[in-house]
Amino acid sequence: MIRARRPHLRPAANNLRPVLTLLAGALALASCGDSRPPRADREVGLYTSLPILWAESDDIRDLLAADRPQHWAGPVLSDAGKLVPLDTLADANGVLPLPHDGLLVLAQPRPFSPQENVALDRWVRDGGRVLLFADPMLTMPSRHALGDPRRPQDMAMLSPILAHWGLRMEFDEGQPAGERMAASFVGEFPVNLAGRFRSSGNSGDRLPESGKHGKDGKPGDARDACRIESEGLIARCKIGHGRVFAVSDAALFEESPDVGRQAICRRVLAAMILGAESGD
Repeated sequence: MIRARRPHLRPAANNLRPVLTLLAGALALASCGDSRPPRADREVGLYTSLPILWAESDDIRDLLAADRPQHWAGPVLSDAGKLVPLDTLADANGVLPLPHDGLLVLAQPRPFSPQENVALDRWVRDGGRVLLFADPMLTMPSRHALGDPRRPQDMAMLSPILAHWGLRMEFDEGQPAGERMAASFVGEFPVNLAGRFRSSGNSGDRLPESGKHGKDGKPGDARDACRIESEGLIARCKIGHGRVFAVSDAALFEESPDVGRQAICRRVLAAMILGAESGD
């Protein structure tokens, strides 16, 4: 693992500059006109293949043990509202089972069914907020073998919904392996064999077997637009009345005994949650 280099010591006045910058960024996000601050009664839906709420184990007793180690991301997500694990994005009525004033976190999810694609798109266009982590080459270690359904999703396969939102994700096979720190407006965070978002210019492309294009069957929406940042690592999209904050890597969620790394990850995930909520 490549660790972030320690900054050189500087005079006290200069040391305040990064703190003031972070504070200014946090205030800017919090002051966005369409932001929705975290509430205790707000639901945060989590749909993921990563061992965030349940540790990987072959023994059910380990999964249920009260003293089992907790993933660091669990408390961060719980601080944003009432954490609700989801095992589907489309209920029996084809509706995403989360209120529109909630936040949906998709962390390296499994491929969506056609019904889930349609339910997700409708939920977002009607005002939902999504924080998406889609990794084209997951580097998180797993105790489960390839092909085991309990293993985290090795490659994000979300092309239909991404294309529908005007995005495509590329992967540079020639990039060097190994964790590195990537710069972003929410601060530096660890990435490893990350993808890169591009604007496809095809917002409103038909979802497979949906029978529809954009909202109400229209070919896209004039409000649809994605802003690509941090050399393609982050895409912030306005989709109908909703918002999507997408990250093309999931190394952030890897566990590490490095206390400094974990502190960085906690802070960045909290900032990304705020960014997804702000709608900016």
